[in-house]
Amino acid sequence: MDAITRMRCFIQVVESKGFSAAAREMGRSKALVSKYVGELEDELGVRLLNRTTRQVSLTEVGEAYYKEAVEILQRIEDLQASVQWSHKEVRGRLRVSAPRSMGDDILNRAMMLFLVEHPDIVLDLRLEDRIVDLVEEGFDVAVRVTQLDDSSLIARKIAPFRTVLVASKEAIEKYGEPKVPADLAARPCIIDTNYRFKQNWAFQDNGEKLTVAVKGPLEVNSASAAREAARLGLGFLRTPLFFVRDDVASGDLVVLLENYEEPLRGIYAVYPHRRHLSAKVRAFVDFLVDCYGSSMSPC
Repeated sequence: MDAITRMRCFIQVVESKGFSAAAREMGRSKALVSKYVGELEDELGVRLLNRTTRQVSLTEVGEAYYKEAVEILQRIEDLQASVQWSHKEVRGRLRVSAPRSMGDDILNRAMMLFLVEHPDIVLDLRLEDRIVDLVEEGFDVAVRVTQLDDSSLIARKIAPFRTVLVASKEAIEKYGEPKVPADLAARPCIIDTNYRFKQNWAFQDNGEKLTVAVKGPLEVNSASAAREAARLGLGFLRTPLFFVRDDVASGDLVVLLENYEEPLRGIYAVYPHRRHLSAKVRAFVDFLVDCYGSSMSPC
């Protein structure tokens, strides 16, 4: 336990950006926090922090250790919580944020099945195509089709998905089929501004990343609107496959440049970095992982 305590103190110093702030956050004395961090460095035989009278900063080895330590402690806390919540009642109001198009198309069934399994839950589901502030706006969890940039949040991968380039047969006939990603620069493209790269579309060529600057007749923050524009032949669309799976299956949209697709991306459940995760949030996230890990995978 001493090793874990030292690790916790080190992480808190890094995240609080100082020993005094870390001590206040942990309810310990500054001297004790400093002692634990010093003992950790002595035990490892390396300096993890650069200290000045005004601030602390990570050394190169400290930065690497911090990333691993955060993951290790999160696993320990997850293990403890999974045991603790298993005998607790899953009940109360659960506020969830998710992209509108994803909720309408592929999340609905999973959400309703969760309510069937947990009848004491009141689900407050908000579907909108924007990144909400979970803490400020009072959400328990968000479902996001994105990579996690905010270190104050925890992300758990629900399922992988493909990002594809599609177009209608009419658009392909009118504008010509692109043979390589660079061809898209001279063709009309439909831009979903929710997509991470917006007007700079990412591809991969023999393991090397490449991007293409695109433009077109429509820029919109709605996957459904972008999909409809592609179906009507307005241009080429870069989108997760699960948004257009039915259109591809019916032949209304055609997948192009498959040899240049990026590696699989992920759909994540994101929630605030809390030491004790509530039973309702843990049950919800576990349920989504189980659902999409089996028959409802977006891939």
